[in-house]
Amino acid sequence: MRIAVIADIHGNLPALEAVLADIRRHDVTRMVNLGDCVSGPLWPREVCELLMASSNLTVRGNHDRWVSGRDPQRMGASDRFAHTRLNKVHLQWLGSLPPIAEADPGIVACHGTPANDNQHLIEEKSDCRLVRAHPSAIRKRLGDLRASVVLCGHSHQQHLIKLADGPLILNPGSVGCPSCDGPCEVRQASESVSPDARYAVLIFDSHGVSAELLSIPYDWRAASAQAEKNGNPAWARGLRTGWFL
Repeated sequence: MRIAVIADIHGNLPALEAVLADIRRHDVTRMVNLGDCVSGPLWPREVCELLMASSNLTVRGNHDRWVSGRDPQRMGASDRFAHTRLNKVHLQWLGSLPPIAEADPGIVACHGTPANDNQHLIEEKSDCRLVRAHPSAIRKRLGDLRASVVLCGHSHQQHLIKLADGPLILNPGSVGCPSCDGPCEVRQASESVSPDARYAVLIFDSHGVSAELLSIPYDWRAASAQAEKNGNPAWARGLRTGWFL
């Protein structure tokens, strides 16, 4: 069995299209989307409609929850941009997504942690950057979850880790937002340091479970230009470089 895992599209249509084309080359059994689908100054409506037309599992990210459920006056700029370009059907779909789901027996999918879509599972802040957390902190964030594999997003960083006597944890990285500054009071920049789109393929075979962490080139210049056009030069710079500067 091969499961494609994507996360954190953030309205980046050309990045998503490039990833979906690459997924078709990998003979996958299914695809799992870990949320934060549309928030960003890019193509929220087009991305939402593409995902709605799919039968693949999508779990709700923190930005999906905010875009679909917050008063627009309380939204950040990226969420508000997406909200203004979505209709009632789009918003209902985002709001109805499950916060956590079983992708297959023993495989749990969530956006952040199993209990909190706005908390990092396998990272923590250090000098205003996200770094790998200690295994004990990761175990605590898993709570009493019982699973052989946990899929998470939120940090926009690719990770594959195995806890001793615990689950394999996979973060596929971000499809559409290679650098970001987290929505919190204290800066917590995450950087992929290249503009590529990222995803992963989870592989089950006779040897056990493994994963391919993939980095896919796409027309990031078009995405950067779209962010500039929609009045967000910080996003445009991050899309061009993969760095948060």
